[in-house]
Amino acid sequence: MNQLRQIRVLGHSIRVAVRQGTGDGPPLLLCNGIGASLDLLEPFVEQLDPAITVVRFDVPGVGGSPDPRLPYRFAMVAHGVGKLMTELGHHQYDVLGISWGGGLAQQLALQHPRRVRRAVLVSTATGSLMVPGSPRVLRKMITPQRYRDPNYMREVASELYGGQMRNRPDEVVHVMHEHSRVGSKRGYLLQLLAGAGWSSLPTLPLIKQPTLVLAGDDDPIIPLVNARIMHRLLPNAHLHVFSDGHLGLVTSAEKLAPVVAEFLRD
Repeated sequence: MNQLRQIRVLGHSIRVAVRQGTGDGPPLLLCNGIGASLDLLEPFVEQLDPAITVVRFDVPGVGGSPDPRLPYRFAMVAHGVGKLMTELGHHQYDVLGISWGGGLAQQLALQHPRRVRRAVLVSTATGSLMVPGSPRVLRKMITPQRYRDPNYMREVASELYGGQMRNRPDEVVHVMHEHSRVGSKRGYLLQLLAGAGWSSLPTLPLIKQPTLVLAGDDDPIIPLVNARIMHRLLPNAHLHVFSDGHLGLVTSAEKLAPVVAEFLRD
């Protein structure tokens, strides 16, 4: 069962969900994609080994976390997440980040090398220095319209997310609108700005933690070549390519959750 609470971190009220695991290993912190609340990853959490404690949170301005007063950067979010995990009583933890959250996961691993034990990077890349998707796809990412308009979400699902959404675009409405809470437009913009100009490319060799890179073979937003680049530059990485698109962690949760659990147990 998930325990929902609001925790005060660096002057911000942060919505947090904790699923207490039955085991005694380090918790897994989940970092979500841009504009998505912690609820979106519920299908993945449901499929994940119940022994693993799972911590999820909404960044300021997303889901159940109120807007921040000022703009922020990845380094500041990582600092706040460290404070959050301390407040929850966890000195060491594993981290999984998807898309935008994958950038935050890389920042956490770099910024807190003694606290982050292992990292899982899903459908993500190295920030501003990466092989981008097509401009047509990226233009649809600039605004949060897909979160607010189910009909628009249905129209763009195939082109934007690839994978299973190419043949089942109606399902993305269920995934994105029934499993996520919409934040404010300002929160979405500030989340975009947080990663503007940021890149992990020069620092990937400094991330020494064991890292699992998960990438779909049909991801229009983050082309697969980015995962291969990260795999080559990370000193201790394993690459797992799955047959799905950008939302594979959710739409293929029953296949990917055991892969993640096995990696965390090694």
